[in-house]
Amino acid sequence: MLISSDHLLRNKLFLTLCLLCCAAVQAEAGTLSVIGKSRWVQVAHVFDGDTFRTRNGEKVRLLGINTPEIAHGSQSSEAYGIKAKRRLRALINGQLVQLRTDREKRDKYGRTLAQVYLRDGRWINDIMVREGLAHVYSFAPNFYWTDSLLKSEAAARNEMRGLWKSSRWRIMDASDLRNEHIGQFHLLRGYVDAVQPWRFRLAKLTITVPRISRQWFTPADLPKKGDKVIIAGVVRISSTGNLYLSIHSPHEIR
Repeated sequence: MLISSDHLLRNKLFLTLCLLCCAAVQAEAGTLSVIGKSRWVQVAHVFDGDTFRTRNGEKVRLLGINTPEIAHGSQSSEAYGIKAKRRLRALINGQLVQLRTDREKRDKYGRTLAQVYLRDGRWINDIMVREGLAHVYSFAPNFYWTDSLLKSEAAARNEMRGLWKSSRWRIMDASDLRNEHIGQFHLLRGYVDAVQPWRFRLAKLTITVPRISRQWFTPADLPKKGDKVIIAGVVRISSTGNLYLSIHSPHEIR
C-alpha cells in the first residue's frame, strides 16, 4: 500500500509531540525529586533558641547555628539565652515551616538537623544570626549554608547586635584565657606561633585539627606563623593541664 507524504508528516509530528511530552514529564519528576529533600512540618513547642518539636513529636535542631543556653538543671542561663528562645518562639511557634536538610540529616541525639523557612520565604537560621541571637556553629559534612551564615554573623558582630554586645560573647584575646573559660564556646583572637603539622598556638592555647577532620582542610586553609587569626570553638583542657581547642572545618578559622 502506498503511504502519502501527508500521512508520513502527520506521523512525524505525532512522534515529536510524544517525545516532548515525555521530556516534560521527566523534567517535572526531576524537579519533584529535588523538592522532596525538603518538607513541611507544624511547630508545636520551642525548647530554646535553636531547638523545637513538631506536632508529630519530631525534634528539630537548627542547622549550622548555636544560641546561648537557657537555664536547665544546675546550669544557669547564658547572656541572651532567654531572648533567643523568645525570638524563635515568636517567629515559628504554631507555624507551618519548611525543613531543608544537608548531607547529614540527624545529630547524635537523633534530632533532625535543618535549615528552617517560613511560608513567606524568611530563613529562620539566618534571622537568628543576623539579629545577634546566635553564632555560626557548623560541623562536617553540613557546610552548604555556612558561608552565607558567616557573612550574617560578621555583619551582626561588626554592628554589635544582640549577644555581640555582651562580654561573654565578644571576641577575646587568646592571651586572656583562664580556666573559667574551659567548656565554653568562644571566638579567640591572636597571632599564630609554634606551628606544627595540624596544630599551632595562639598564646597559651593550642589549636589542633583532629585526624578525622583533616579531610576537610587543604594546606592553604591553615594559618602560617605570624598570621593574625580568629578561631571559633570550645575551650578544653588536656590531661596535662594545657588549654586546647579543636577545629573541625576551615570555617572555624574566621
